[in-house]
Amino acid sequence: MKRLEMATVSTDIPAGRPAKRVKCVVWDLDDTVWDGALLEGGVLNLRPGIPEVIMGLDARGVLNSIASKNDYAAAMAKLEQAKLADYFLYPQIGWDPKSQSIERIAEQVNIAVETIVFVDDQPFEREEVSFALPQVRCIEATEAANLVELLDLEDAAVTDESRTRRVMYQAAYARQRIEETFVGTSEMFLATLGMIVTIAPAGEADLDRAEELTVRTNQLNSTGRTYSREQLAALSVSPEHKLFVVSLDDRYGTYGRVGLALLELREDLWTLRLLLMSCRVMSRGIGGIVLHHLMRQAKAAGVRFAADLIQTDRNRVMLITFRFAGFRESRQDGKCLFLEHDLAAIPPAPAYVTIVA
Repeated sequence: MKRLEMATVSTDIPAGRPAKRVKCVVWDLDDTVWDGALLEGGVLNLRPGIPEVIMGLDARGVLNSIASKNDYAAAMAKLEQAKLADYFLYPQIGWDPKSQSIERIAEQVNIAVETIVFVDDQPFEREEVSFALPQVRCIEATEAANLVELLDLEDAAVTDESRTRRVMYQAAYARQRIEETFVGTSEMFLATLGMIVTIAPAGEADLDRAEELTVRTNQLNSTGRTYSREQLAALSVSPEHKLFVVSLDDRYGTYGRVGLALLELREDLWTLRLLLMSCRVMSRGIGGIVLHHLMRQAKAAGVRFAADLIQTDRNRVMLITFRFAGFRESRQDGKCLFLEHDLAAIPPAPAYVTIVA
């Protein structure tokens, strides 16, 4: 079979896609989600088409949240009545500047502010956010009914993770609350979760999610490269490559497919061309667990092991992961580091993790 040249794999986001895919829409409430002002009393009717937009975004894996100057209890009661409350993660309802509310949402969801869209009827509020957070795209409330089309989301692939992303975040919030009250070390808490890490060759059913991971994942991404579905399909069947999808489950439920690893195979050398993990599992150490597993496989196969690391402004944690694993730098070409490991000492998997491979 003809060699699949890595040089043909683009390190840029494919043409036709925005530089940063929208991950969260933050909504005002008064005269945006509903007509009228909550604290002024009277009948409040949901604005036509808005519930459908919120549910449509949710089904596509785009999260929804709230930045509203309002009374929290009254606003949540209204959303409960409208059967919309469960669709909003980390709602910020109070009297702080909305830019601060958006920053808190980004921090709690662990996403970059440039992946957030803000919808509000008030020019002042949009201007305040634009001034404080110029990376945030602000949209006037009258355009909200066409938000899916406006954000060019109609043709986005809908994966299992997309459909359940909000539920996964809600489960993560439940884990977080329990962890905050847990008495003991981080390792002791992780041992209570019953984590199962599955590392499996990517199949046809994984390719949409694999493409989504390369586009959405920036922090825990060793190279920042993006791959189209077609490129990933070719790599998944190439005899000179191994493409793995990583899934995580625990006693609270599934995290879904959270990681991707791409190995390039040579007779005496395996090179890790890509290692990425969803930011949702950052605190679980899954990147290191997968890296050590691949290193053990290379040692068993009697080959050397190397890795690429393209340094970006957001993926320093991946460099730390490689260094803690014992990799050393062999050479550098611009921002690309070429790393090697002698495989002499590889940590075993933590006792609290079951690996299925």
